[in-house]
Amino acid sequence: MIVSAKELGQQQIDALRAALESRRDELENQLSMGVEAANPVSLDQQSVGRVSRADAIQQQQMALAGREQAEALLRQVALALSRIDDGVYGYCLNCEQPIAPARLEAQPHASLCLDCQSASERG
Repeated sequence: MIVSAKELGQQQIDALRAALESRRDELENQLSMGVEAANPVSLDQQSVGRVSRADAIQQQQMALAGREQAEALLRQVALALSRIDDGVYGYCLNCEQPIAPARLEAQPHASLCLDCQSASERG
């Protein structure tokens, strides 16, 4: 049964909320600034040579991958803020046990305890 995270003090929750909100703002800025880098690459060889075009395509692919990663992290941050609002922040979504405060300080968006995260990564 999930209850509010009494293992975390209100000051800790407030600090983690501030960190999550700051990270959310950073990610939103990153996403808004990265729109141009992910635009399609012009295939006009007159203005861009073959090597330069290949380099531009590679940079575009890296920008797209970075954008996808930032969007995924932004979703995790938003869900963590939602869990704070719902009073269930700090508990593993899998086993419902408290997530170690040190883990939350390192990754405030963490939704799984270390054991469950390790198990999910193993497959």
